[in-house]
Amino acid sequence: MDSTNILIAGVGGQGSLLASNVLGVLFSNAGLDVKCSEVHGMSQRGGGVITYMRAGKKVYAPIVPKGEADFLIAFEQLEALRWMSHVKPGGKVFFSTQTVPPLPVLTGAAAYPQGVVEEIIKQFPGSLALDALELARASGSEKTANVVVLGAASNMLPYGADAWQAALAACIKPQFLDMNRKAFEAGRSA
Repeated sequence: MDSTNILIAGVGGQGSLLASNVLGVLFSNAGLDVKCSEVHGMSQRGGGVITYMRAGKKVYAPIVPKGEADFLIAFEQLEALRWMSHVKPGGKVFFSTQTVPPLPVLTGAAAYPQGVVEEIIKQFPGSLALDALELARASGSEKTANVVVLGAASNMLPYGADAWQAALAACIKPQFLDMNRKAFEAGRSA
């Protein structure tokens, strides 16, 4: 594989940018060239946030073309559904079963789709849906749900515990590090 192509999807405030920073440090520490591009769609009002990330010996552009992502890491199930067209055949989707109703649902103009989890698993067997919010609460704070999902996805990347711990320590303030390490391990064990 020339590069590892990852999409990280969520809504504003779910920690998509922290997750991309951790992955960026992980890949950089491994000596890889890393390119990222972030799109913030009204993220302060619950809009979508997507990060394209590519890492390899030499990477020339950050955008992951449709159908070429090795992994989709999503912090909300509708965002996972929205972006799964970018995942290549045989790729994996790691996502939280959390729902964050978009504005049309909140205003009553639309209904939140049913069967999202089942649809993603059907299209990408071997993917993982997890109750990241509950695992995060058990780790000390629901704000670590993003790190839970990252921990689950970490099993598919060829980096050991020390490399992940170094990346977490480089991106998370010391006062929150232990809690995030617990969340990461909860996801890794899920």
